[in-house]
Amino acid sequence: MSIIHEVSPKHCANKKAINFPKLNGKFFYYLSTFFLAILSLIFLVWLILHPTKPQFSLQNAEINVFNLLGPYLLNSSIVVTLQSNNPNKKVGIYYDQLLLYASYGGQRITTETSIPPFYEEHEEKNLLSASLVGNLQPVDPSFAYEFYNDQRTGSLVVNFKVMGRLRWKVGTWVSGSYRFLVNCVTSMPFGPTGSPPFSLKQGTQCSTSI
Repeated sequence: MSIIHEVSPKHCANKKAINFPKLNGKFFYYLSTFFLAILSLIFLVWLILHPTKPQFSLQNAEINVFNLLGPYLLNSSIVVTLQSNNPNKKVGIYYDQLLLYASYGGQRITTETSIPPFYEEHEEKNLLSASLVGNLQPVDPSFAYEFYNDQRTGSLVVNFKVMGRLRWKVGTWVSGSYRFLVNCVTSMPFGPTGSPPFSLKQGTQCSTSI
């Protein structure tokens, strides 16, 4: 007759059972260590490459329609060309969800126009053209005062703004999406009669914030 060493069924079960909580703890420890190493590597590459934010400049703008319909409504039509520049030597840029509009006196004078998404290689430049339109665009009563005052002085200060999201690309790695804003401020002459068209045909540097 063989001798039974287990003193109770509970003791037998504990002896033959696998300690799953201990194995799960080790698994999550190794998994978290692996992901931490990957994130550290990405962060190190990011610090070494140090991507610089893109640069934009206003190349050309022409206001073809700019008419007040009473004190509260405006019709406008503007053709604008911007140049984008990726100054990075080793980092590419994806541009997504780009929207462009014009403002004057702190008020929008056109609706938002969508610009197709695109990718910009290292140290690459691209021209972005858009037609901006504002039909019966509502404006504040103060708009008319600024408009007629600028008409007398012969200069018109217009803001062109680009809103969108960008992603950095290093090799095959692509970062998450970052929101950015471009603001181009330019002064345009009214012309001899104070009526459109008004045009700007020289480059104006824009500010970019991320």
